[in-house]
Amino acid sequence: MSQAKQRVTILGSTGSVGVNTLDVIAAHPDLFEVFALSAATQTALMLAQCARFKPRYAVMASEPHARTLAEELKANSLETEVLRAPDALEIIASHPDVDAVMAAIVGAAGLAPCMAAARAGKRLLLANKEALVVGGDVFMHAVQAGGAQLLPIDSEHSAIFQSLPEDPATWAARVDKIILTASGGPFRTRDPATLHSVTPEEACAHPNWVMGRKISVDSATMMNKALEVIEAKYLFALDPGRIEVVIHPQSVIHSMVQYVDSSVVAQLGTPDMRVPIAYGLAWPGRIASGARTLDFRALASMTFEVPDHGRFPGLQLAWEVLAARTGTAAVLNAANEIGVAAFLDRRMRFDQIHYVNRATLDRLSVSEINGMDDLLALDTEARVVAREIAGHLES
Repeated sequence: MSQAKQRVTILGSTGSVGVNTLDVIAAHPDLFEVFALSAATQTALMLAQCARFKPRYAVMASEPHARTLAEELKANSLETEVLRAPDALEIIASHPDVDAVMAAIVGAAGLAPCMAAARAGKRLLLANKEALVVGGDVFMHAVQAGGAQLLPIDSEHSAIFQSLPEDPATWAARVDKIILTASGGPFRTRDPATLHSVTPEEACAHPNWVMGRKISVDSATMMNKALEVIEAKYLFALDPGRIEVVIHPQSVIHSMVQYVDSSVVAQLGTPDMRVPIAYGLAWPGRIASGARTLDFRALASMTFEVPDHGRFPGLQLAWEVLAARTGTAAVLNAANEIGVAAFLDRRMRFDQIHYVNRATLDRLSVSEINGMDDLLALDTEARVVAREIAGHLES
């Protein structure tokens, strides 16, 4: 008797994670089918994806892009319906016919559909850091209350998940610490005194991974690792003091777990997002990802370094916000999104991103958080403050 196909919604299908997810799905048509896709502005690519995968629904971030897509779908005799409701993302993330949701929308915009999927008890493949960074305990409560299955897709968190015991109830007693690896990005060896002259093109030229512009800049500042530390705290329910970061330029070891007996279990592989995506889709089984296998005979060396806080001052903010009031991580995330956007628009220098983050945290007082509405209001307030700070820096 053949097994029913897993129906998948992909939030952010035209980004790098979304494209890689579709690549894995295409390789296993007997196991998966696409239920719905969403994108921001890339209507041409979305049209091509709809033509190939024939989803029931598609969602675009704005009405003009939705209108264009609907017209193109009709012109090409494609039956995909473009949803235009204000809560369209939540609809396709929580629809009764959906089995799994790939959450790959960058930024806080992905929080609402992630919450909807969690409350609906979906298998939630989380590539959106902000759901946990902003949502924190509120998001995790929704996962538990809805009976959702939360599987991390970030290569580092997937590596940790693969290296942990199967029973989460044993993690706190058996694990000494988790070690997140970082490539160090394109400026690992660059003189910190020259970082003021970094261009967006240089910051987006990651030596190992092919990623979107925002996350590439975060890798260059190592803010991505700060966000991953925050994310790891919630994913694995460990005290922040038991989370460590080490720079591993070769990106062969994707992260490690050190146990109380001093043994270390690590997950290794080529730097290809299709590996954690395939693992998340197939868990607890495994399927071919399409990634190149690791050839140990060709590995020259693997090296490790302690992060230089002078070059990467934003990394320490992770432990700072985790020690502060609930919601402080949401302030950091919002400020960083504003700072990165200003840098990519060439309105601000690369080295000023950290200044915006630090100044926003210092200026904004976080009140008591009682739910998602409070977190979203805090996110909005933090963006206003960060824009004002960034505006004073613009040349």
